[in-house]
Amino acid sequence: MSGSATKRTEREAILAAMKTPPKGGYFVWDGVDEDDRPATPEEMHAGIEAARKKRGRPAGSGNKEQVAIRFDRDVLAALRATGPGWQTRVNDAMREWVNTQSA
Repeated sequence: MSGSATKRTEREAILAAMKTPPKGGYFVWDGVDEDDRPATPEEMHAGIEAARKKRGRPAGSGNKEQVAIRFDRDVLAALRATGPGWQTRVNDAMREWVNTQSA
């Protein structure tokens, strides 16, 4: 048997006290600092929804399709060396080529 009867009684008293909040509530805002103000239920729900929307991959445009294409290593290295956005630049170059071929 773990703990003494005194410790168990103290724990039960603490748990019972936590079940019933004090008259003024657990927190009283002094009205000085807006950052200390407790959030209203509406603000809490809005914050939760905003956090949920931010999670996961960003929504795509719906116009693109993922494909597998093979490039020579030196070509791919040169494209990647141009920095972030290289895939978008490849897409733009391909679009330009398609437009010149169809004209």
